[in-house]
Amino acid sequence: MASTLMTTIDVFSQWCIPLIILSITLYAYCRKVKVYEVFVEGAKEGFNVAVMIIPYLVAILVAIGLFRSGRAMDVFESIVKPVTNLINMPPSILPLCFIRPLSGSGARGLMIEIFKEHGPDSFDGLIASCIQGSTETTFYVLAVYFGAVGVRNSRHAVPACLIGDIIGMIASVLICQIWPWRF
Repeated sequence: MASTLMTTIDVFSQWCIPLIILSITLYAYCRKVKVYEVFVEGAKEGFNVAVMIIPYLVAILVAIGLFRSGRAMDVFESIVKPVTNLINMPPSILPLCFIRPLSGSGARGLMIEIFKEHGPDSFDGLIASCIQGSTETTFYVLAVYFGAVGVRNSRHAVPACLIGDIIGMIASVLICQIWPWRF
């Protein structure tokens, strides 16, 4: 039963994106949309947005560099340690949880460090992978998208996104503890 399910999931995952692209293309063709011209127009707009968000990206990268070079992670670990002990979170995962809302590439680098230290198939590696897949680079996304359209007041977006990230991180730890297949 489990191997049939895994085979079905594998086949579905291999064909999912090509089928979506084909469906969009066929839908556009039926609607008489000039797909290539629209694609090029969208690429031009994307390039303009990329130029507009460069200052926001530089600010985020500088903030991450300052945080990592300082001793802020040690202070943060001591503050959050009672909660991490409560849910049985390995200490190696905490820096990933802190960096993930700020930077995808920084979080990826920390995940690779966890893989090198503990192994990708370890409990720590499994949790790191789940956190990468179940959370978002909240501040990066908000800075990029809100900055691109000129939103100055984010209101409830930041707390809502951070709550979603925290829930994703806690769920990753708890689900990996009960996951039946150890790799």
